[in-house]
Amino acid sequence: MSDEVYNVLFLCTGNSARSILAESILNRDGQGRFKAYSAGSHPNGSVRPEALELLNKLNFKTDELRSKDWSEFAEPGAPVMDFVFTVCDNAASEVCPVWPGQPMSAHWGLPDPAAVEGTEAERRLAYSDAFRMLNNRISIFMNLPMTSLDKLSLQKKLDQIGTSAHEPA
Repeated sequence: MSDEVYNVLFLCTGNSARSILAESILNRDGQGRFKAYSAGSHPNGSVRPEALELLNKLNFKTDELRSKDWSEFAEPGAPVMDFVFTVCDNAASEVCPVWPGQPMSAHWGLPDPAAVEGTEAERRLAYSDAFRMLNNRISIFMNLPMTSLDKLSLQKKLDQIGTSAHEPA
């Protein structure tokens, strides 16, 4: 197994929920093999309290999470990304900055829990569903044999992970 640490950037428009959840999951579960970041094309400037509540409930560290612009990761001196994943349909259709190092990318779109209206229980369920879908995809991603796959095969697998948007509960 390689000792390489892979840098991964999760993108969403507001960088307040889905991309924050993905960053948290991969940083905790990546066991030092991955360093995750998140950003948005039009960041909200704050992380959704529902996302923080869920992460805290699941014993994730949240003190360093913040909503930030994706341009931070295209500037000189920024970490060079190995992978860039969009987790919302809006960010996937926007023109992204040019990422140094030409990272592999894929679209892992899923419904926005912040857009759910309804009771508090319905909103919490939406965040739990988003977390579950991201956790499933990230688990598959972390277990890919990175060093034994050629770039084309790896890209195909990344795209396949993203098509499982509505996997069963």
